[in-house]
Amino acid sequence: MDLKISTLGGEDAGKVKLSEEIFGLEPREDILQRVVRWQLAKKQQGTHKIKGRAEIARTGAKMYKQKGTGRARHSSARAPQFRGGGKAHGPVVRSHEHDLPKKVRALGLKHALSAKAKASNLIIVDDLAITEAKTKALVASFAKLGLTNALVIGGAELDANFKRAASNIPNIDVLPIQGINVYDILRRGTLVLSKAAVEALEERFK
Repeated sequence: MDLKISTLGGEDAGKVKLSEEIFGLEPREDILQRVVRWQLAKKQQGTHKIKGRAEIARTGAKMYKQKGTGRARHSSARAPQFRGGGKAHGPVVRSHEHDLPKKVRALGLKHALSAKAKASNLIIVDDLAITEAKTKALVASFAKLGLTNALVIGGAELDANFKRAASNIPNIDVLPIQGINVYDILRRGTLVLSKAAVEALEERFK
């Protein structure tokens, strides 16, 4: 698969041949869903907590005598059926993580990349570097490329000026190649890869 390379100014900078095994697959929604679900579950804090009957600070005395009242037998005001009592089966602090095979995770990334390529939402840029950290200038460059909602992936080291300028632009995310992931690819409209990022991906999946 051949794709045009652009500069940040929107000019033509040649072509690059993309691997069919990474960018030419038929996207499978079930695999993408599994990987996104795994990512979000891992990200979830799980710090929600409510007090059970053993944790409620309330008198331990028996509410009323066992027999002779004609009422049901109760021993503790901490029981869930009483106002101010503990919550039954409430949430507890826990991890929401679950396992996902490494091969499925790798396949999910390939399918996410292929989905962007198939939908023509993939742009290859020769270099993500600017001389000054000026957001206004970078917004103008993105306008030439037609970018309003995008994930930008650079090489192993991001240009400091580019990263600083892009951090002020809404709906634009910038990550090094190590941080590429399925969820961030799918949540943004366009995927922008530098030449260094493409080379790193092909090396990774070789």
